[in-house]
Amino acid sequence: MAAAGAEAPGAWCVPCLVSLDTLQELCRKEKLTCKSIGITKRNLNNYEVEYLCDYKVVKDMEYYLVKWKGWPDSTNTWEPLQNLKCPLLLQQFFNDKHNYLSQVKKGKAITLKENHRALKPAVAEYIVKKAKQRIALQRWQDELNRRKTHKGMIFVENTVDLEGPPSDFYYINEYKPAPGISLVNEATFGCSCTDCFFEKCCPAEAGVLLAYNKNQQIKIPPGTPIYECNSRCQCGPDCPNRIVQKGTQYSLCIFRTSNGCGWGVKTLVKIKRMSFVMEYVGEVITSEEAERRGQLYDNKGITYLFDLDYESDEFTVDAARYGNVSHFVNHSCDPNLQVFNVFIDNLDTRLPRIALFSTRTINAGEELTFDYQMKGSGDVSSDSIDHSPAKKRARTVCKCGAVTCRGYLN
Repeated sequence: MAAAGAEAPGAWCVPCLVSLDTLQELCRKEKLTCKSIGITKRNLNNYEVEYLCDYKVVKDMEYYLVKWKGWPDSTNTWEPLQNLKCPLLLQQFFNDKHNYLSQVKKGKAITLKENHRALKPAVAEYIVKKAKQRIALQRWQDELNRRKTHKGMIFVENTVDLEGPPSDFYYINEYKPAPGISLVNEATFGCSCTDCFFEKCCPAEAGVLLAYNKNQQIKIPPGTPIYECNSRCQCGPDCPNRIVQKGTQYSLCIFRTSNGCGWGVKTLVKIKRMSFVMEYVGEVITSEEAERRGQLYDNKGITYLFDLDYESDEFTVDAARYGNVSHFVNHSCDPNLQVFNVFIDNLDTRLPRIALFSTRTINAGEELTFDYQMKGSGDVSSDSIDHSPAKKRARTVCKCGAVTCRGYLN
């Protein structure tokens, strides 16, 4: 809750968790106007098709049951096809009906008799659920793009099942420290280069090589840390040593996988090999807390923990509730993304940023994956090959399908 401030001293206001459409429906039902949610006297009685719910034929005339946007279900009406000017919604209706009828249950395809002049209730119910899901995913997509700070767009797609947006996930763009953990995001020194390619820049000061070539591709081997120019450097935003800090440049799609791996991420554009793709962000917690949460996640068959063990093993990134697109990237024992430790404004070696770079050319439409056991050092975590009973951790079966699959995620 937040204080109402000067408008009402001492009063409190509670954020409304009801959707905009629900509020609009309530207003229209009670014939109330509210400018803050877009209901005015002028549009109080406006009708716009939100989705189509059902279908029937009466006296050789086709009718569709229409859900009106901003109006409650009780106001749904049957409208003749000739009155509908919504070709996209009609196409979606037919596609959803076709997808449902083509499903296979117990080895037999579900079909309707040709003389049916109305949909079976189960078909109509599926079509409505799919329409509601489509609206929910579009809202989630819009929210993700409002929250992101990087250039690349985020799209959401589910053509597999009726799963909607995750209910307990919050999009963030950078590390979120847990209570008691302090992240110092201000560098103490920076370079004064005019050309960071040829002068003694931040990487040289740290005793490592410049990570990138002139094509913005990484040229150092896995395990080598990346030191980018920071906020104290005198070089400008076009400096060739500012890659990770600019964020994801590619348009990516969070999509529902068809192999039982839940959500995944695919690229919508071609990505060149050795290119920066995304950061792995989440809540920064202690290793002790990570061990506790890890037991819970293992029992649920999920894993979002990434140990920050570049120099020590004090902290872990947990992307279960707080994260970015990387939260949805699936594991593979033969991944197309590689992990690197990155230092920019925070030079604390206990708290590197985690960047994912492409290991090869990744074509548009291809799923992005990384090895959940991969460390910033470039090695695979020993946990992945430790089968001793002393661990007493539930093991999660790997479904990556790679020839080199290890069989388990942990």
